Amino acid sequence: CDALPLHRQEKMFRRIGVEISRGSMARWIITVGSRLSPLLEEMDLRIRCGPLIQMDETKIQVHHEPGREDHKQSFMWVARGGPPEKPLVRYMYHPTRGGAVARSYLTGYEGYLQTDGYEAYTQIGEWEGIVHVGCLAHARRKFDDATKVAGGSPAAREFLSVMQKIYRVEKELRLKDLSAAEFEKLRKKRAVPLFEQLEKKLVKKAAQVPPSTALGRAVAYTREVLPRIKRYLDRCFLTPDNNAAERAIRPFVIGRRNWLFSDTPKGAHASAAFYSLIESAKSASLEPYWYIRYVLKRLPEVEESGNWESLLPENLTAENLHSSSF
Repeated sequence: CDALPLHRQEKMFRRIGVEISRGSMARWIITVGSRLSPLLEEMDLRIRCGPLIQMDETKIQVHHEPGREDHKQSFMWVARGGPPEKPLVRYMYHPTRGGAVARSYLTGYEGYLQTDGYEAYTQIGEWEGIVHVGCLAHARRKFDDATKVAGGSPAAREFLSVMQKIYRVEKELRLKDLSAAEFEKLRKKRAVPLFEQLEKKLVKKAAQVPPSTALGRAVAYTREVLPRIKRYLDRCFLTPDNNAAERAIRPFVIGRRNWLFSDTPKGAHASAAFYSLIESAKSASLEPYWYIRYVLKRLPEVEESGNWESLLPENLTAENLHSSSF
């Protein structure tokens, strides 16, 4: 939760006269992470029962992966979904970024899938029962990159201005006390003309700008994904971008700068387990420390009863966690 590698914790304990090796701590995390597998499976069921799944992935270096060299990049995948008011966040370690990972996780799912423009997601978006929603933030970043080339790009700034207005509509309407139907109606009324303006600019600029330039690449990418991006207008719980999934994966990225790699695949899976619990607790407005403490206390009882659903963050409150003390 605080991006503190085990070797630093080992030194901190030693300074106060407590000898706990990083190896011991790693074994504890791996052992408990393995016992939490049924809870993670329960989270997967809840995520796939929700109306929206947002997905993203980031690199991780894992040592001692069978059949792979230590310097090879592996990936931590993240799926965010389930109850819209208290979404769950599921981290999953896999050695590759292959589309089979996402296909396996989403098999049987019906609903909205929001992602960046990675081709594996685009293919899944063609499945019956899945509506693939794009990410305006990714398109915006490409135009932002175009403004940073030598001399800048006034045209890129024009595109950014229109996108900013689209986001402003979203922000202003979210602050109003509107029903879902009222929100969707007003959002379409105000945002659709802006998207029409954006499309006209894209068509015009595509005929003027070489596709090899930063601006040309931004225009080509946005023209391709814009039909998917506009799908967020259909439902109140959808947003213009996939930033919620990116925010959920950011703590892992910050931690990776400190601990650099996982020493074994088992360690990577255990990290995925605890990051899932920590970020899901945050989404449910629970303090991760008290939530994990509660889960560990109840673990033997739930292993016997099989009532893993009782440990989902959506079924708990801060009062539940604090009333159950050791």
